[in-house]
Amino acid sequence: MARILLVDDEANIVDLLRAYLTRDGHEVIASSDGLDALERIRSDQPDVVVLDVMLPGADGLEVCRRARAFSDAYILMLTARTDEMDTIVGLSVGADDYVTKPFSPNEIVARVRALLRRPRGQPDLPPRRVFGDLIVDEGRHEVTRNGALLALTSREFALLAALATHPGRVFTREQLLERVWGDAYYDDHVVDVHVGNLRKKIEDDPSTPRYVETVRGVGYRFNDRVR
Repeated sequence: MARILLVDDEANIVDLLRAYLTRDGHEVIASSDGLDALERIRSDQPDVVVLDVMLPGADGLEVCRRARAFSDAYILMLTARTDEMDTIVGLSVGADDYVTKPFSPNEIVARVRALLRRPRGQPDLPPRRVFGDLIVDEGRHEVTRNGALLALTSREFALLAALATHPGRVFTREQLLERVWGDAYYDDHVVDVHVGNLRKKIEDDPSTPRYVETVRGVGYRFNDRVR
């Protein structure tokens, strides 16, 4: 059972999703305001946040961006918009998944299940990897640089861990999609978006990355020469 926070100002959507998610065995709490949702994320520490984009108080994108400073909850965003750019913006502020209205409540249940299956660490791998001033601690699901804890989303962490597990190995975008996103369907452009977000957090200069390198025409690799 997971604790799920539903954030939507449409009561009928909240009631419908609450019924389906509760039936699936989860504890469900709800909020209808962006600022209140931030307080609930901080105080109730949900495992998953199902977050509408259009909210009073603060919109869902702002809630997502601010929540990422203190929470690693999986965030599934809901939107009535269909523009691809909205999806990219949502991912860029730390969302883990994105669903466009109208949707089936069974789809939300399936997406939540998929998020919860995604491991925060890999228990069969060495729990702590040190690359100069960057430490990837899979046992604690933490990344630090120069002793400072970095606020990575669950997917950013999974992406970094996948690359750092095999320094020097080149991963195609399709391989990274399979490792990090599993059986959920995405265009491989989502990998580029997340790599860009990851670089902003771990690199001194994202335009000339030291850790996560681009192999043009192929994909990405973790620099095995970092000491």
